[in-house]
Amino acid sequence: MMMETMPPSLQKQVSVMSMNLSAKLDELQRGDRHLETTVALCEIRSQLQELTKSVESCQSEVSEVKRDMVAIKHELDTVQQVKEEIEELREYVDRLEEHTHRRKLRLLEQGLTFFLTYSIFSAVLGMLQFGYNTGVINAPEKNIENFMKDVYKDRYGEDISEEFIQQLYSVAVSIFAIGGMLGGFSGGWMANRFGRKGGLLLNNVLGISGACLMGFTKVSHSYEMLFLGRFIIGVNCGLNTSLVPMYISEIAPLNLRGGLGTVNQLAVTVGLLLSQVLGIEQILGTNEGWPILLGLAICPAILQLILLPVCPESPRYLLITKQWEEEARKALRRLRASSSVEEDIEEMRAEERAQQAESHISTMELICSPTLRPPLIIGIVMQLSQQFSGINAVFYYSTSLFVSSGLSDESAKFATIGIGAIMVVMTLVSIPLMDRTGRRTLHLYGLGGMFIFSIFITISFLIKEFFGYVQEMIDWMSYLSVVSTLGFVVFFAVGPGSIPWMITAELFSQGPRPSAMAIAVLVNWMANFVVGIGFPSMKTCLDNYTFLPFSVFLAIFWIFTYKKVPETKNKTFEEILALFRHNNGRSMLNYTNSLEPQSMNSGIERAALMVSEEKNDSRMGPYPLNDSTNLLGPTTSLAGSSTCYTNYGTNIHTPVPIRKCYYDYTYNRDNFRRHSAHGRMNTTATTTTTTTTSDSSYFGRKYMVVALKKQSKSMDQQ
Repeated sequence: MMMETMPPSLQKQVSVMSMNLSAKLDELQRGDRHLETTVALCEIRSQLQELTKSVESCQSEVSEVKRDMVAIKHELDTVQQVKEEIEELREYVDRLEEHTHRRKLRLLEQGLTFFLTYSIFSAVLGMLQFGYNTGVINAPEKNIENFMKDVYKDRYGEDISEEFIQQLYSVAVSIFAIGGMLGGFSGGWMANRFGRKGGLLLNNVLGISGACLMGFTKVSHSYEMLFLGRFIIGVNCGLNTSLVPMYISEIAPLNLRGGLGTVNQLAVTVGLLLSQVLGIEQILGTNEGWPILLGLAICPAILQLILLPVCPESPRYLLITKQWEEEARKALRRLRASSSVEEDIEEMRAEERAQQAESHISTMELICSPTLRPPLIIGIVMQLSQQFSGINAVFYYSTSLFVSSGLSDESAKFATIGIGAIMVVMTLVSIPLMDRTGRRTLHLYGLGGMFIFSIFITISFLIKEFFGYVQEMIDWMSYLSVVSTLGFVVFFAVGPGSIPWMITAELFSQGPRPSAMAIAVLVNWMANFVVGIGFPSMKTCLDNYTFLPFSVFLAIFWIFTYKKVPETKNKTFEEILALFRHNNGRSMLNYTNSLEPQSMNSGIERAALMVSEEKNDSRMGPYPLNDSTNLLGPTTSLAGSSTCYTNYGTNIHTPVPIRKCYYDYTYNRDNFRRHSAHGRMNTTATTTTTTTTSDSSYFGRKYMVVALKKQSKSMDQQ
């Protein structure tokens, strides 16, 4: 029986030894009597010892075979568990995508409510303040210059030179932009420190102070008070250009975010038109009326102080920045006029998870972040496309442009007012188009139309110069110049007028949004200042070719928009953030406005993002994950650093809050051991570890998805 259980090699060895032993015994029985019996017995003993060793070796081999079979069975069980868990993960991702899609559809069904309209109207009074103070200084130019001459003569007893009075007036105009730069750059700090609504309320103190200083300039007989008032109101307007778009983008429903974002520009154009209408000589454009004209800037500030306290704070600021969920729910119920706000809360939670690694990001961290740099560049270029398009040259010097084109002074002033009216009308037209056509498309149309009409403006100047002796040609060119300028303004209102203000707020999640808005608004005000200061000199140098540099800039901005700017229509902040994660260094033009989930890959990534911190949240779906199935991998403590996740397929470690971990490491060189059904790999002690900045989690999650797909494919093949 024992022979049957032995391996064949051992059986053969035992048989041979048995035959040898029998032969020796036979030899002893019939052999030579002179052979010593002891010698034969020694040989028998040695044969028995060899047989014993062979038996022991056989037992060791049998034990190894048993261990191998147990290990193989364990591996087969592990492979089966991997397959089952991957199937469960796929089912969960499908359910999660369906849940997200339903939530997005419900968000797209939200409409405009009375209280939302009231809140937006209260907020955009700040942008009306910006538009009013941008245009109010132009109409009473001669009156202000006469006031400065009188003050100078009373002080010093001599007349001021025309060159110096022009410099003083330039200071009054440009110091507004300098204050705007300071206010715009401070907007991010103000938004984080006091909130969006709180920052707007405090900002009105500056608005009232600046308006009072300008209004009492003539009474105090001091043009320095005018300069100070213009600077303070500039700081006020700079803060408004940062805080108001941020507040509106955060309270607006997903399907109305574009149209309501356009209200920013509508308020600016209304303010410009008001300043132009009130500034004509028949109303306040007189020596007695211009201080009142400047002092009327107090009205938007006081009106906002009365209306805004009733409005809620931004729900995103309350939930994501302050972690006040109940306050955020109350604000949403008031804004949506509904008690069912779970979809909005879930969408904000998704954004919070997506940007958790970059919360409270500073300006320098934003600039240095390789992931956040592309949307920052897009935001900056979009702001430059608004200012370097040449529109401010039209605003500031439209009257002189029309006069140089052949119109009378009176006709030129009313044509300038017509520009403001057209801006208002076209901005109203663009509101419904913003959420139908899309931001990127409208911006391309706007830049393209401005480019064409800037060429026509240059052509009208050239024809007027070369055919100036023909009166009929002069009349015809005057009409061409006016029509080209109006067309230029129309296309500006369609796209570049409103889109840069809203898209910067859309491109960033809650954490980096204030810093990004501060940088973008600072760039906008700097470009505004450069155009205001440089256009007169450029007009003198280039004469009839003045608008050609703007044509070149418009062409560059059109190409950049076509190549780099993504479409943000009907996309949540989480989805917009994912565009830059997926497309870091690649074109984003393939991402359309489809509401359907694009692929299994994007679904897996969204699942990883959404469940990473909601391990036991039943609201997130039927497949809650715990530490043993966490998609971001196990945590580990690096020497001299915080607790980190080990990301899939990389040696990148992402800082995370301290969490409990039950995984063991195998410290053998070049050894990688799978620790769960999701394909985690534990790196060895000799593997090089790189500690990156907060945005490295983006790349870790991306490689996690790749690793998960490869493992799934290999499991299916097995």
